[in-house]
Amino acid sequence: MATSKFQAMWNHPAGPQTIHFWAPTFKWAISIANIADFSKPPDKVSYPQQIVVSTNGFIWSRMAEAANYNQCIVSIAMAATGLYQLGRKVKHDYF
Repeated sequence: MATSKFQAMWNHPAGPQTIHFWAPTFKWAISIANIADFSKPPDKVSYPQQIVVSTNGFIWSRMAEAANYNQCIVSIAMAATGLYQLGRKVKHDYF
């Protein structure tokens, strides 16, 4: 039974043999790095970088919504962490 589930995952169109698995898996590193930067002072946060991270998250979460759940979830995480960092930066700079 476990072998058949492993084979099904292995041979899936978005399985580990394809870029559709590895690209979103490595995108988790961006979200994890952004979470690690939550402890960084807000003046060290970059507007352009966080705008790109959050925009990328919004665009790809919409495009991956029906096809690749790993891509969709990591994109939502990227958008959320990017928006949080932007909020910290705006609050520090303007309020």
